[in-house]
This record gives sequence, C-alpha cells and structure tokens, in this order.
Amino acid sequence: MITYVVLINWTEIGVKNVRDSPARLDAARKLLGEMGGSFKDIYLTMGEYDMVVIAEASDDAVMARFALKLAVQGNVRTKTMKAFPEAAYREIIASLG
Repeated sequence: MITYVVLINWTEIGVKNVRDSPARLDAARKLLGEMGGSFKDIYLTMGEYDMVVIAEASDDAVMARFALKLAVQGNVRTKTMKAFPEAAYREIIASLG
C-alpha cells in the first residue's frame, strides 16, 4: 500500500454545513474503503489547512479517483502528497551514489 498525506480545506459550502462534517468524514472513509484504501490518521488542524488525513491506497489512480469524488461533492478541496516511508527515503538517497 502507498501512503498519502491529504491536506484538506473546507469550501464555503463545507463551512456552512460544518456540523455535518463528521458524517461526511465517515462517508469518505467508507468510500475509500470500498476502493481498497483506508484512513490511517485524521487530524483537525489550525493554520493553513482545516484537516490533515494520512491515507493508504493501492495506487495513485485509486487516490486520484477518491480525491475527485470528494471534490465533486463541493464541501472540500484537497492537496494530496505521496509519502515515502523512512526505509524508502533511505533507499532513494543511497541510490544517488
């Protein structure tokens, strides 16, 4: 499984309906699960982003479809980053020679 860091901001619609956010989060977790992925950690954050999710999926296409399915609902905008665990980081750096 590939790890992703998903940075989330509520849209104006999402903020107006913020009380529904926990139900939307549950629905998003279920959706990603049905696609073969999962949420590992979820954080409400202060600062530039409203939430940060650590997620896993089998490949980039799954995560792209998931992000698009969230986007069309209009409640959030996301920025997704592929994350490399420490072992992969060390391997990549070692391969530089």
